[in-house]
Amino acid sequence: MSHESHREGDASESRFIEKYLREYASVSSIVREALPFELIATVGGVIAGIILSGMTEELAMIPGLIVVYPGVLGLRGNISSTLGSRLGSAIHMGLITDIDWSNPELTNNISGSMLLSFIMAVFLGLLGHLATLALGFESAGPFKLVLICVIAAVTSGIILSFVAVLLAIGMFRFGFDPDNVVTPSIATIGDIVSMFMLFLSAKLVVML
Repeated sequence: MSHESHREGDASESRFIEKYLREYASVSSIVREALPFELIATVGGVIAGIILSGMTEELAMIPGLIVVYPGVLGLRGNISSTLGSRLGSAIHMGLITDIDWSNPELTNNISGSMLLSFIMAVFLGLLGHLATLALGFESAGPFKLVLICVIAAVTSGIILSFVAVLLAIGMFRFGFDPDNVVTPSIATIGDIVSMFMLFLSAKLVVML
């Protein structure tokens, strides 16, 4: 009897694997789900460039800002994309099924992402200051550059954390694999949001 149950369990597992490969891991499903978001990601990069083109005054008034801005984009995209991947894995494992702020798996991932954002923003501001001086250019100073990076990273991090949660859970409910959708989406939205927040934080620092 136990032998028959074991065979039934193996057959059930094989059917589950076949269904997963057919619905989520086939080449056609990966391309079908990811391609639209990759196209959107390309458009998002152009939008981020447009926002940067409107920051000429701030770039001139805050020496060193041009040095840290690629780092802000990379920082935000890397951390938020990693958060999206971790959420996708947790959803597949059944650890996250809904937006439940009492779920430690959800809150720990978001809290860890925010703490990383703060730490790396401080490091980026200091590194930008030192790199600017090393290149022989004038710097706005470590305080201003760190403040700009922290404000931009933390505010965009809050926004993108909520977006990542909504996208991961929402896409899974609609039958999409979050791993194919969330990362390119967050990378795109992250570029736009980070550039906009960098623009606002630079404006704020200029007024101080």
